[in-house]
Amino acid sequence: MNASAVRPTVDLLVLPCAGASATMYLRWRRFLSAWLRLVPLELPGRGERYGEPLVEDFQTLVAQLAERYAESLRGQYVLLGHSMGALLAYGLAQTQRTLQRPLPNALFVCGSAAPALRDVTRFSGKLDDEVLIADLRRQGGTPEELFQSPELLRMTLDTLAADYRLCASYRHQQRAPLPLPIHALGGRADEIAPASLTAWAHETAASFSMNWFEGGHFFIRQQEPEVLTVLERELQALFSPTDHASAATA
Repeated sequence: MNASAVRPTVDLLVLPCAGASATMYLRWRRFLSAWLRLVPLELPGRGERYGEPLVEDFQTLVAQLAERYAESLRGQYVLLGHSMGALLAYGLAQTQRTLQRPLPNALFVCGSAAPALRDVTRFSGKLDDEVLIADLRRQGGTPEELFQSPELLRMTLDTLAADYRLCASYRHQQRAPLPLPIHALGGRADEIAPASLTAWAHETAASFSMNWFEGGHFFIRQQEPEVLTVLERELQALFSPTDHASAATA
């Protein structure tokens, strides 16, 4: 029997980077195995939640997400986020533990410094359009068509500014490591220091792995096939039917 036929369905809950919608991951549905169910966790003010006001406080947004997606945050699920989304995923996992709700089976953090080593000055400067546009171009990953559309550009800049203020509101609290595996992914040419990425190892009392990819901050797009291969490989190991059977008979 094919191993995937007996592997349980796993929900892959994904959170977007600053200025983006969770729909940034939808194309992954074409490439992931059937046992992996992609579940975008959309943020206020974008996508299907476009009519809602943007939230600029980290703890407020995490609390809202925990309540809105409470039904998704249970069963066999993992959290994955890129950049700001990684920090939100970490915040959600911590909130689940505080509320004594089901924890994710694993946490995947992409292109994000560990919470304790975040650059607190990163978002302290002015956030006018010129600065935001320069930031979008420097990091890459933004289609050129967006810069040619005044309406789309305006929406993106407003969302990005709000998300930067949200990131600036984050205050790290020393907490016990999470009792779940953490898998970090990073781009070799990203501006984030490698030590800041590998420091995610201190946030887990379980296992930690680090995978590097060619490319900058948006390596998840530049190296998408390789990223999805690593993601699925890690999840296959985590949810191996053999492991489940061994645990059941132990």
